[in-house]
Amino acid sequence: MAVSDQRPAEAASPFARAAAEMRATTFRDDLVVREIPSPAGLAPFSLALAADVRPEEHATDSPFGTGRFILLHDPEEPEPWGGAWRVVCFAQAPLEPEIGVDPLLAEVAWSWLIDALDSRGAERHSESGTATKTLSTGFGALAAQGEGSQIELRASWSPRGPFRPHLEAWAELVCMLAGLPPGSEGVAVLGARRPTRG
Repeated sequence: MAVSDQRPAEAASPFARAAAEMRATTFRDDLVVREIPSPAGLAPFSLALAADVRPEEHATDSPFGTGRFILLHDPEEPEPWGGAWRVVCFAQAPLEPEIGVDPLLAEVAWSWLIDALDSRGAERHSESGTATKTLSTGFGALAAQGEGSQIELRASWSPRGPFRPHLEAWAELVCMLAGLPPGSEGVAVLGARRPTRG
């Protein structure tokens, strides 16, 4: 990711420094991360990134797993944040149906995020989130898709700098939900269900 041109005064601001730190982060080869437009109205300053696990050429989303990461900054320190910074993110991946029915799946997904943050020393407070698992069965014209399931984790927390460990933890979560354990570049995707397209 290339750092946007900035005037010297802007480069000295806390948000500009945080954005430059995030844009300089490198990721594993099988995760493609790109900057996307930030949602409007969430904070005076924001930076949004999208990630796709092994995306197909010319595809907008990966059939293995995707995610979004948004760093928000409000110098007014909104009371619910407990500070001037907030991370909002999500990660989702298709799964084999037998994995999707696991009653502990949601708890495992949340624990992966917390473990990834802790392992990098990503200091934070006021964590919140939801883990959603869905099961689906195709009928009629979609009958060929058969059964499938998906896990989606949405989370937010108030980070304390540096910010790179928070971004790296989210990237690890996206890969793990897609079935890629840490350090598995070049290894076949494990446990992920590739959707049938029709």
